[in-house]
Amino acid sequence: MKRAQKAMREFEKLKSQLRQTENIVNHSKDSNLWNPEANVRKKIKALKNLSDKQFKEYNEVYHGYLKLLDNISERLLKFYNKKNSTSYKFKEVVERDKSGYISSGIISVLVTSHIPTIIADEFTKHFPANPKDEYEKARKIKRKIILHLGETNTGKTYKAVERLKQAENGVYLAPLRILALENFEKLNREGVPCHLITGEEEILVEDAKHVCSTIEKLDANKIYDVAVIDEIQMIADSQRGQAWTRALLGIQCSEIHICGAINAKELIIKLLDDCGDSYEIIEYWRQTPLEILPNLFTLKNATKGDALVAFSKKRVLELSKYYLEKGIKNSVIYGDLPPEVRKMQYQSFINGESTILITTDAIGMGVNLPIRRIIFMNLQKFDGEEIRYLTSQEVKQISGRAGRKGIYDVGYVGCNSYDQLFLKENLETNDEPLSRAVIGPSEAITKITGLPLKEKLALWSTEQEKLEIYRKMDIRDYLLVLENIKYYKLPEMIEYKLMKLPFDVNDPELLQCFLLFIEEYFKLTPGKISNPRPSGGMLFDSERYYQKLNLYYSFSKNFNIDFDPNWVYKERENISKKINSLLLKL
Repeated sequence: MKRAQKAMREFEKLKSQLRQTENIVNHSKDSNLWNPEANVRKKIKALKNLSDKQFKEYNEVYHGYLKLLDNISERLLKFYNKKNSTSYKFKEVVERDKSGYISSGIISVLVTSHIPTIIADEFTKHFPANPKDEYEKARKIKRKIILHLGETNTGKTYKAVERLKQAENGVYLAPLRILALENFEKLNREGVPCHLITGEEEILVEDAKHVCSTIEKLDANKIYDVAVIDEIQMIADSQRGQAWTRALLGIQCSEIHICGAINAKELIIKLLDDCGDSYEIIEYWRQTPLEILPNLFTLKNATKGDALVAFSKKRVLELSKYYLEKGIKNSVIYGDLPPEVRKMQYQSFINGESTILITTDAIGMGVNLPIRRIIFMNLQKFDGEEIRYLTSQEVKQISGRAGRKGIYDVGYVGCNSYDQLFLKENLETNDEPLSRAVIGPSEAITKITGLPLKEKLALWSTEQEKLEIYRKMDIRDYLLVLENIKYYKLPEMIEYKLMKLPFDVNDPELLQCFLLFIEEYFKLTPGKISNPRPSGGMLFDSERYYQKLNLYYSFSKNFNIDFDPNWVYKERENISKKINSLLLKL
């Protein structure tokens, strides 16, 4: 009896509050309806618990609250649509999850159920289940692939480029600007007119039908007779690997030469089989043997032709300063060093002005140098996530720089710790085969409506690939860019272009420079950006200025800004000379 009376009192209370709640809702702004919406859903749940009591007017009260919830929800959805420039329809959202609508609310159903389902459908529509099918033109070409696979310093790329020289037209795709530059100079020097196109410059040569390019700058709409894709093992790199996958799947070319490490073999064959391409494999082996130095290396033991490998710019500069103070001239190579400066440093080592080379693992991919001994100053490196031991592939790639064919009969590898066994094991062991090619989001993602680009990217990255030979790239840098530019409320295609610009988004000073360009171009001085200016005379300041020049060039090219590229080239040349001079005075 008491329970029945309690239930009746609760029902009467809910009935009396209906008109009061309707009045509050009618006099509230759309943006202030969140609390009334939650309150109405709570009352509907309470009424559901009384459904077996057969109270008079129960249906009228229950449906009154449902009608009120619909009214509130339509207004909230309208508010959401206006704020996010979307056009979701109330009935379509509710029909997808009616129980969720009552328990969690319209926006919750929209975000957790309706949008993901729509986006998933759109992903299926715009992104084929098999990434190769994104490149329909390439699939229509009968492609022959020649795989040049093997160890460092074995002539793989040389042989491929020799074939490229014989073609009517062709392209060389490099992992680094300095390698694109090296082959650009080689082809032009040897009578094959060739353009150079990278993210930092365009040098167009009269009557050229060949191009040397960084791999990200591949023109996938052009048809080539012969193509060379270098350092194919980069296809598994979490951030840049997408460019190699795009080149391999999408290049329109009947004869493609692919160069790289042997551990890429199984993966590349799977990809080529899936594409229906024919291929042949040429494996390369060192003709100059590598030997492990039996004795521990000490700093005083450095001799002509040594390359000391450290894994931080700081340590490289410390070692360079130590040897300069001892009267031993040396060349230095590290990631932040501009290609022009690297070239000067390489040349100094090649012509004997420098006795030794001090470098990071940036030497692993680069110009072949007259190195007699590779000396590891450390066998661990920070890879952006953690400090870890080198992989066998990294040990081989770096060690393989020792013993340049035609200069030395033997290459030597050593270290400054008692880890000769580690080196020996990693040089002799088979590298872990690459298992997945990395793919990135194409422009097709901008055709999908209903969510901001940042959220679409996040959803895209969590979508499982249907084929086990592919995996999604690491999109953290893209998300960081989009988070920093959301204030400007730019069109999505503009956001996409901005997030693809090549610069170190994790460098606060460069990110600030990037945001300043956006502020100027889209708000303060529409269509224009200011030339960067040098600040400070230290090595770090000069390197940073060089990177700002690169960003200025890339931004201007991507947005068709009227600027003077020759000014950029001249500034880079001058600052490179300054950096080289500073390195000589450490």
